[in-house]
Amino acid sequence: MMTKQNSPALPQLHGVLVLDKPSGPTSARCLSVLKRLGQKKIGHAGTLDPLASGVLLVLLGQGTKIASHLLADGGKVYSGVLRLGQESDTWDSQGQILRELPWQDVSEAAVRAEVSAWRELTEQEVPAYSAAKHEGQPLYKLARKGVETPVKIKRMEISQAEVLEMALPLVRFRVACSSGTYIRSLAHSLGKRLGCGAVLTELTREYSHPFGLDAAVSLDAITADPACMVRGLRPLAEALPHWPRVDLTPDEARRIRNGQTVPCRGEGCRALLMEAGCELALAERRELPQGDCWAVLRGLWN
Repeated sequence: MMTKQNSPALPQLHGVLVLDKPSGPTSARCLSVLKRLGQKKIGHAGTLDPLASGVLLVLLGQGTKIASHLLADGGKVYSGVLRLGQESDTWDSQGQILRELPWQDVSEAAVRAEVSAWRELTEQEVPAYSAAKHEGQPLYKLARKGVETPVKIKRMEISQAEVLEMALPLVRFRVACSSGTYIRSLAHSLGKRLGCGAVLTELTREYSHPFGLDAAVSLDAITADPACMVRGLRPLAEALPHWPRVDLTPDEARRIRNGQTVPCRGEGCRALLMEAGCELALAERRELPQGDCWAVLRGLWN
């Protein structure tokens, strides 16, 4: 988990690193390790709680400019384990256990029905211990101070929910959901509906659009050999698979760099403009007097 003192710093990389985050450290802690390897311009798309492991999309260099589009475009797939019979302040097993409740009268059929019912949910309560903000302050900071946090509700969508294995009080499950869904909240709400409480004890993000665990590089591998970060880097075009590519002529590329528009080619309302095979800009279609044109949403040049 810690970088070796003699690990050489790399030049600033540009693209998306699919990191297999270990359970334990925060997402920010993982990024700090990569910063010490020379990656000063760095971010991520979709935080993972300390308890969680799995796919964390790390954005490097120009990749930091596509964060909002990655979050808007993609769903997530998680597998995890919840435990019946407990309630905690964080809604997972890493928090303070507030109550122990009897679960022995809960049937496996009832658990399967409630997990399946996740697919009918369209909104959920945001955990008090989360990075969601109230009046500019993260909720977790307010909660740690003992301040009563406001109840926040957010929209979400569940497209898949299934029980993988049961050995009550433990339930292993898999869920496919929209970006920003709190799996801790799903476990907590299930426990409330069953009347016995539930906390999340394990969580793995198996997929974060458009990458899965099969594309991920572990933090241990990177700290042992920083070159793994270079080999695991994915180009921005691969991170935006549904954005059509538009190859520009040298003159069109010059116009885009100067903040001008160029005539549209291809379909769709947005595109990834390419210059000599490299990503130049994110663009959107605009109706102008001279016809439909590509206008820069975000430049990807230095």
